Amino acid sequence: MLAMDQHNHQEESCVPPGFRFHPTEEELVGYYLARKVAAQKIDLDIIQEVDLYRIEPWDLQGTTHLNFRTSFCNF
Repeated sequence: MLAMDQHNHQEESCVPPGFRFHPTEEELVGYYLARKVAAQKIDLDIIQEVDLYRIEPWDLQGTTHLNFRTSFCNF
């Protein structure tokens, strides 16, 4: 069952196995935030927008289609 779930996860996501999202502060501001402010699309499906006022904190991890092995989120 676990192998099937991992296989389905890989088909749903364009993120390759083993990928780690760990940008520097300069990359976050200079690329990701700048593109967000300019309303430009970021072709990476690991960054999702969530309305934090409509979702309880304990339900946040359930809003993603990615399989996290860690139990933290960044805001």
